[in-house]
Amino acid sequence: MLTADPMPAAPSAWTGGILTIDLDAVAANYRILRDRVGPRTICGAAVKADAYGLGAARIVPVLAEAGCHTFFVAHLAEGAAIRPLLGTDATIFVLNGAMPGTEAALHEHGLVPVLNSLEQIARWRDLARQAGRDLPAALQVDSGMSRFGLSDADVDALAARDGSLAGITPLLVMSHLACADEPAHPANHAQRAAFLRLRARLPAAPASLAASSGLFMGSDWHFDMVRPGAALYGINPTPGWPNPMQPVVRLQARIVQTRWIGPGTAVGYGAAFIADRPSRIATLAVGYGDGFPRAAGGHGHAVLPERPAAKLPIIGRISMDCLAVDVTDISDAPLDAGTALDLIGPHHSIDSAAAAAGTIGYELLTGLGARYHRLYRDDRSRKGCNG
Repeated sequence: MLTADPMPAAPSAWTGGILTIDLDAVAANYRILRDRVGPRTICGAAVKADAYGLGAARIVPVLAEAGCHTFFVAHLAEGAAIRPLLGTDATIFVLNGAMPGTEAALHEHGLVPVLNSLEQIARWRDLARQAGRDLPAALQVDSGMSRFGLSDADVDALAARDGSLAGITPLLVMSHLACADEPAHPANHAQRAAFLRLRARLPAAPASLAASSGLFMGSDWHFDMVRPGAALYGINPTPGWPNPMQPVVRLQARIVQTRWIGPGTAVGYGAAFIADRPSRIATLAVGYGDGFPRAAGGHGHAVLPERPAAKLPIIGRISMDCLAVDVTDISDAPLDAGTALDLIGPHHSIDSAAAAAGTIGYELLTGLGARYHRLYRDDRSRKGCNG
């Protein structure tokens, strides 16, 4: 069953593109990941950046119904937004930790900060003292990515100072792999060794190292919890191998008009494309203002669903509100105004669309804008759930 976003920006016919999000596939992907790590490891879910741009208000309840009780967001505001969607048994970790002055708000909203520095630890400890009770937190260590987390020197300081974690109940000790999408990269084993060493010097707590790609590296990487994100939304966590996940997103762009042009005719800004044959050109009502990458111009392609074998090149430069596609090879197709071509779909995955634009599925997915008419596929409605 397909249902529209409950508060769409505009009726479907008013928009240039349609973004269809398969909630059943999200639930199925969670189950695939959960079953892969087995019952001894908790499978959480990263729902930061509005569930990777797909709408946390729709995604989070689906994951909770599928059995997820642990969620990861980047910012306090994201955690506060999803807290009302979840039961009291759900844990929401805030990856960026406690920014100065936000500690009380984190506590009030029932969020658990991931403490990344001695300063964050000190402020959380102060709040616990004011509250008169221990407060939960995660501790992140920097195992070699040099992004977030406690350094070796920070861990030494904690270990050397009595009461450095007074009032703090560590629910998790975690770190993050920099090269998990390259399983043979030596940095992975170096980070795992560093994680084990740093974790051993901290209070005993469940451990987490792997996200989407890391959990496919084997049980040695699972520890007590994994934190998949991109894989839930259909991005391939095993680059170079068949995607084990179900596709979640379909992006369609409507044709505004088609025209025939002769050899030597330029298309788009900067005359970046010049036809070398009589060509039929379709202008689609999606551009970089919709979050479709400008870099896809001259590299990406679209697909007419009824003719999936034909890759229709995106030509010239992508504009803010439109892009041009060479449809000469399907010149017998009517292609009336309003016809929808797939920019991401069953025959053109999000990973391949991103690669054509010189980027990754993560960036393409999270960048898809608000102008699309969004449809959510959710067959759970047959079981009495609102789509």
